[in-house]
Amino acid sequence: MRIQAQVSIYPLRTEALAQPVEEFCRKLRMPDLTVTTQSMSTLIVGESDDVFEAVRQAFAALSTDYDIVMDLKVSNACPDAVETGRRKKGNDRQ
Repeated sequence: MRIQAQVSIYPLRTEALAQPVEEFCRKLRMPDLTVTTQSMSTLIVGESDDVFEAVRQAFAALSTDYDIVMDLKVSNACPDAVETGRRKKGNDRQ
């Protein structure tokens, strides 16, 4: 199933926020995923197993060096799925 996830990462107890955030975003970039970094969050589109694995790995890697909070929102009704016609049967809303 294709999903879209919006993830934000908040490093705690560090003055340099850019480095851990950039590191987290780099680790999300995997084959078969579309990753779009925005000013306050990152959007990830792909197959659910791939998205969750990328987020798990990036969180685990960052957690070794930083105290962090991660906010994650996941949708199976994301724009990418709608645009490619992968809508569920019985759901004819636009």
